Amino acid sequence: MAGLENEFRNRGVKIIGISVDPVESHGKWKGDIQKATGFEVEYPFIGDSDLNVAKLYDMLPAGAGDTSEGRAPADNATVRSVFVVGPDKKIKLILTYPMTTGRNFDEILRSIDSIQLTAKHQVATPANWKQGEDVIITAAVSNEDAISRFGSFDAVLPYLRKTKQPR
Repeated sequence: MAGLENEFRNRGVKIIGISVDPVESHGKWKGDIQKATGFEVEYPFIGDSDLNVAKLYDMLPAGAGDTSEGRAPADNATVRSVFVVGPDKKIKLILTYPMTTGRNFDEILRSIDSIQLTAKHQVATPANWKQGEDVIITAAVSNEDAISRFGSFDAVLPYLRKTKQPR
């Protein structure tokens, strides 16, 4: 994440981490991250040693206890969630990874690109979409409006219209 901080910044996205470890331990593992990856962690963290935030957003089961103290790594395995929150303060995406699976930051960035594009232009992105590829015009946009907005489109089916990605 620290190595991609500029990618997020270029998209106008702010990063914040959450940890159920005591706040005093954050400096140590920030140092560990820098040593292991070469990247300095510069974004803020929420200390959640009482597990309130983790439980509120279903990152831990309700019966997980009331503190991070004495918890084994296996107990913290579900605290591996990524939330993308839009400018409207609503959660747009939630991804939760098992402890044994690394996060896919390319997918997170792709999703952010899609969320930003679709909010601005009333389009949708198909499966496996990448920047620059064709998009789908949403049903909320009439054919006449689609022509004025996008210039042209391909009507694959009456309800499925593709066009070039707007800029």
